[in-house]
Amino acid sequence: MGDRPDELRALLDSVAAQEGAPIEVVVVGNGVALPDLPAGVRSLELPRNLGIPAGRNVGIEAFGPHGCDADVLLFLDDDGLLPDKGTAELVRSAFDADPQLGIVSFRISDPEDGSTQRRHVPRLRASDPLRSSRVTTFLGGANAVRTQVFEQVGGLPDHFFYAHEETDLAWRALDAGWFIDYRADLVLHHPATAPSRHALYHRMIARNRVWLARRNLPLPLIPVYLLDWLLLTVVRRPSRAALRAWLGGFLEGWRTPCGPRKPMRWRTVWRLTRLGRPPVI
Repeated sequence: MGDRPDELRALLDSVAAQEGAPIEVVVVGNGVALPDLPAGVRSLELPRNLGIPAGRNVGIEAFGPHGCDADVLLFLDDDGLLPDKGTAELVRSAFDADPQLGIVSFRISDPEDGSTQRRHVPRLRASDPLRSSRVTTFLGGANAVRTQVFEQVGGLPDHFFYAHEETDLAWRALDAGWFIDYRADLVLHHPATAPSRHALYHRMIARNRVWLARRNLPLPLIPVYLLDWLLLTVVRRPSRAALRAWLGGFLEGWRTPCGPRKPMRWRTVWRLTRLGRPPVI
């Protein structure tokens, strides 16, 4: 984002301190000028803010088509920090041990009190953030992806700009036979924040929720999935302004192109269900 130079430097220092083979680093300035970076760190400055998924896709391509010059790509938010020097080696071991493991989602922990917000545990049963498990989505700000996944199913959906781009990629990866793990022992320190701090939050999550369903779900599940989320949003009693923005985004999701549609197979629906998150919620 260009407005957290001290936090970015601390993150890069924590990556450089990782044990094992050195990690090649690319920093993408998404429509902003980048500060001075440590020697050996590559930089890419985009002329305008393309949004989170498009910016990350640019970073992927910096490692060759679909990231093919690397085996695994690690994605970290610029205000995060890796507190454990053994994290990279744990990531390498996880992918080496399981050829079908496509994506690993880290645990995000507040550096002050060590807490993990429920929304940062990518499963419905989120009460115990210290329990690792197979999951059906992942956290965009702290994850590692095998580059074969990008080669097989493509990158993140550029036009989403912000919100649900991880789930879109996750569903495509699961449909292609990959697994996703939430690993509680892989920790990124990140200050606890509310997603609604972003001005476009309510509109984006609603619009992209519709796009996500239209792109990926079998036709009979689309109305069920979206009705569930409409009801959940109302039950959560957002402010009038937030609800108005959410409903506007929901309608926008129906009125605007969602990108290529490739519905998941019914056996993938069953697989998601067995993993604890049927694609109706």
